[in-house]
Amino acid sequence: MPAIVDKIAEALHIKKHEHQEHASAEASSSANPTSASTGAAQTPVFDHEKVKVFFVLGGPGAGKGTQCANLVQDFGFCHLSAGDLLRAEQNREGSEYGDLIRKYIREGQIVPMEITIKLLENAMRAELAKPHTTEGWEDGRGRFLIDGFPRKMDQALKFDEDVCLSTMVLFFTTTEEEMLKRLLERAKTSGREDDNEESIRKRFRVYKEQTMPVIEHYSKEGKVATIDATATIEEVHQKAKEIIAKVLAGEVGRNITA
Repeated sequence: MPAIVDKIAEALHIKKHEHQEHASAEASSSANPTSASTGAAQTPVFDHEKVKVFFVLGGPGAGKGTQCANLVQDFGFCHLSAGDLLRAEQNREGSEYGDLIRKYIREGQIVPMEITIKLLENAMRAELAKPHTTEGWEDGRGRFLIDGFPRKMDQALKFDEDVCLSTMVLFFTTTEEEMLKRLLERAKTSGREDDNEESIRKRFRVYKEQTMPVIEHYSKEGKVATIDATATIEEVHQKAKEIIAKVLAGEVGRNITA
């Protein structure tokens, strides 16, 4: 496993000294069992008190990207799409994992989480390093909408433990018939190789099997806002906007349905 992680790290341009520090820490832990046991818990890269992460989930075609674009305008979020980051990496010249990512996407399957999580972490780090003048970005703070992630339980747990504890899940829900209709319409102009009926139906199956348990997990933690995405774009936007405003104001600390 370490060899796989090292290869992924190299492919995603992670600085060499980070691995050296990690290796030194492991060696120190091995030499000092007490240190190993007391230091077992992983400290996330980002402080969730300062960095607010809203996961945006829903079936393919539920309108996640459209609503994220609206919420960016409302609240100054940085919108990160796990799918877009993966597609960019697969097309990046010299990417060792381009073919692998392309195969997973074409088959409607989920890319190995080490790749996706590292791409998200790198993108968050880069955004936090930029100067911002909007609310929510002062004194090292930040606001992120992460679209289409996590799609599996291991991704959810790993991100919360290693990168940043999530704030809330926005769960956009509608029927498969509606999602299929939207995706086939998008296929006319998107140019995406997975926007075809065969791939779409595979994505529906994967979503049911692997992503719904993520929703159930966060529901138990009282962190899911369920939004009916069947209505018009503006109606859905207003529902999402009201929920986000309440969460950022500290008025919502439980599951909510709109």
